Amino acid sequence: MIMGLTGDSKGQLLSQLAELVKEISGLPECRNSCKKMHGTLVRRIKLLSPLFDELRDGNEESMLKIEEIKGFELLKSALDSTKKLLQSINEGSKLYQALQKDQVAYKFQQMTETIEAALSEIPYDKLDISEEVREQIELVHAQFRRAKGRLESPDLQLEHDLAIVQKEKDPDPAILKRLSDKLQLRTINDLTKESVALHELVIASGEDPGERIEEMASLLKKLKDFVLTENPEADTSEGEKGLMKHRSPVIPDDFRCPISLELMKDPVIVSTGQTYERSCIQKWLDAGHKTCPKTQQTLLHTALTPNYVLKSLIALWCESNGVELPKKQGTCRSRKAGSSASDCDRTAIIALLEKLANGNSEQQRAAAGELRLLAKRNADNRVCIAEAGAIPLLVELLSSTDPRTQEHAVTALLNLSINDSNKGTIVNAGAIPDIVDVLKNGSMEARENAAATLFSLSVIDENKVAIGAAGAIPALIKLLCEGSPRGKKDAATAIFNLSIYQGNKARAVRAGIVPPLMRLLKDAGGGMVDEALAILAILASHHEGRAAIGQADPIPVLLEVIRTGSPRNRENAAAILWSLCTSNLEQLKIAKDFGAEEALKDLSETGTDRAKRKAGSILELLQQLEVKEDAVSLSSL
Repeated sequence: MIMGLTGDSKGQLLSQLAELVKEISGLPECRNSCKKMHGTLVRRIKLLSPLFDELRDGNEESMLKIEEIKGFELLKSALDSTKKLLQSINEGSKLYQALQKDQVAYKFQQMTETIEAALSEIPYDKLDISEEVREQIELVHAQFRRAKGRLESPDLQLEHDLAIVQKEKDPDPAILKRLSDKLQLRTINDLTKESVALHELVIASGEDPGERIEEMASLLKKLKDFVLTENPEADTSEGEKGLMKHRSPVIPDDFRCPISLELMKDPVIVSTGQTYERSCIQKWLDAGHKTCPKTQQTLLHTALTPNYVLKSLIALWCESNGVELPKKQGTCRSRKAGSSASDCDRTAIIALLEKLANGNSEQQRAAAGELRLLAKRNADNRVCIAEAGAIPLLVELLSSTDPRTQEHAVTALLNLSINDSNKGTIVNAGAIPDIVDVLKNGSMEARENAAATLFSLSVIDENKVAIGAAGAIPALIKLLCEGSPRGKKDAATAIFNLSIYQGNKARAVRAGIVPPLMRLLKDAGGGMVDEALAILAILASHHEGRAAIGQADPIPVLLEVIRTGSPRNRENAAAILWSLCTSNLEQLKIAKDFGAEEALKDLSETGTDRAKRKAGSILELLQQLEVKEDAVSLSSL
């Protein structure tokens, strides 16, 4: 009898996997030319964590079967190798990695393929895990699958700058500055570490260094000369350094952020009363944490209140000690000339947030309405409003019993979600279930704007799963049937985007989406033909979707679109017809009976490239069907 792992053995394997994911997630941020590849791989691996946590916390007596063990052991091996690669990238020579970018990219691609292969061996449907975790892991697996064979686009600017600096004796300082910034080799300390990394590279190779090492040494010298030219004090003697250190003021602990330990630029207070640098605590919150980093107390809310008193004290201390006042970057206080956001906006926003948090119902309604308009006005206001901590307060107002307040709140969140970084803050504030509730029970305007908000949030893959699991799809289908023309389009775009995720296709079909889509498709004057076809085309890739579409008598209307529709609609109609005909012989026969051949021949000559391919494929099936029917006729004679 085939046995599996139970008890301690199972727990040990899952604990090792969980620890590996934790170690990889905790690796320092990559600060070289491989930053994007490194960050993407770490982010995807981090999303595997709930799988191991849930399995490890599940039934201790449950058994991991032999086929499950194989997948998990393969994954452990893959993650071990990945961890070593990521550590070597962090600790290795930045110049070597930049010059050998193709080889490094190939190693990342190998790791991606190895992890994907291991995930393919894990039978998720047989594991004792929740539907939400299963969907998240399937989504991560899909991300790894799509990433296979897709190498990162070359950094042409970096390649050009390296070539120029290697070739020219005295390169342009602007190019050296760009290279220094890109490779994070800005100080003598950075360059000393790089020199040590190059030395270790030579020792590790055990061979003659060759021309490549000489090239890197030459590049390193040019960068060092540039850094010393830019900052003459960087090469001072040890004695002078000691005097300078002695003269440097010690930053008071209260002025340092507890997370970064650096002098705070924009101190803000959280609900526990602790103060942090805004960007640091926002990253902590965006990562899904609900506690105060310093005290570990649960945060009552995630609103961030500016600590103006401490900020003034830091400014006075900097002035008194000859320290340059820290400058914020990417916030509403440090705008370029001509920007439409101002300190007046900031002051107004803070006042509005005070009314949201502590005002009566009329004040809350008015404040939410003002924030809605401010967020719509420009991109700078969207940043300011979010940084001031408005999002958690607006999410609370989604549950307001006042319909107008609810409309203002959901529309303000819609306008704020236009900013990509705000999307994560909205989701982390627990907004999705409340937005879905507005979609189900709010006024028509609130429902329509809730649908538009869900569409905006669903741009991020992980959110597609959460929105689908929260029960949004049946409510969107209802809006698709009942809404105004704009509301129907908002619902349709949200459904389309959510249905990109495979699990949501089944949800949509089971919620009865196909009949209303077919009604919209047949109503040429309703203005929803484009949207209906696009959604049907994506649902037709799912077996339940094909079955439901096949039961709705789709062939006549699809052929009509292929004959008379726009290029995009003809393409989508052909894609749906292809899905039906390749999986069901009866549908192919119906298409033949309705004269599909003539319409498809025209499409194969005049359609888009994709439409031509689909038409050609169906025509081949029709020819094969005709041959079979002829053979049957002959045999019956």
